[in-house]
Amino acid sequence: MAESEGKEMSFLAHLEELRWHLVRSFIAIVLVAVAVFIFQKDIYENFLLAHRDPNFLTYRAFCNFFSAFGVESGFCNVEFSGELQSLKVTQQFMNSIWTSLILGLIVAFPYVLWEIWRFIAPGLHEQEVKKSRGFILIASLLFFVGVLFSFFVILPMSVYFFYNYEITDMIQNQFTMDSHIGLVTNTLLGVAIMFELPVIIYFLSKIGLVTPAFLKRYRKHALVLVLILAAIITPPDVASQVIVSIPILILYEISIKVSKRVIKNQEKKYGK
Repeated sequence: MAESEGKEMSFLAHLEELRWHLVRSFIAIVLVAVAVFIFQKDIYENFLLAHRDPNFLTYRAFCNFFSAFGVESGFCNVEFSGELQSLKVTQQFMNSIWTSLILGLIVAFPYVLWEIWRFIAPGLHEQEVKKSRGFILIASLLFFVGVLFSFFVILPMSVYFFYNYEITDMIQNQFTMDSHIGLVTNTLLGVAIMFELPVIIYFLSKIGLVTPAFLKRYRKHALVLVLILAAIITPPDVASQVIVSIPILILYEISIKVSKRVIKNQEKKYGK
């Protein structure tokens, strides 16, 4: 009986420790969110609404690229007609709060990872701790590369396409601020998480749920899924889908090598 009580207390102690890691992570997110809320005007105009500017860096880059090959491109005369609409009394306020929290999570991501690492590290062997000290740096780097890729590549193409797409001129596009900001924040967060694929594969390989053979066997299936995903988050043209697919496929190949390294280290450790 005493033994079971000891185990129960140990389990509760772990839950208590996890709770404080989560609390500190949430506090970090909220602190960043408060800062975003304070400077929301500049953040909205220069970041969240930046893709509505016809002179946005990516539009000019695409224009120069196509012009260099003598190809006419709509990116050379980008236009966004009409202003975004707020249709509810509380819409702007609620949108600014929710957006602040999402941006808070994105900015505070390395700290949240660090808190997760502090919770996991005591359960690892000393050798495992040494080998995985670069986890936070690598995971954070991949995350922010995903943020930059989505901001400068995926979002400009998506915004340009959806703002200029029309079934018939009898239907007028009148977008709300929620739809535009939602597109931006969801894409930023979604693509950033997608860039964490090698890290996710590392842990799945560590616990034996994924192997290099499995990843190689389903490489063709993964290619199809990547193309479908690219078709969903980009305009439906081949060039855009290829641009988005290439880094994801590169990450998939890196993940295979990561999984192979994990399995090799485990076999060496257990003498298999």
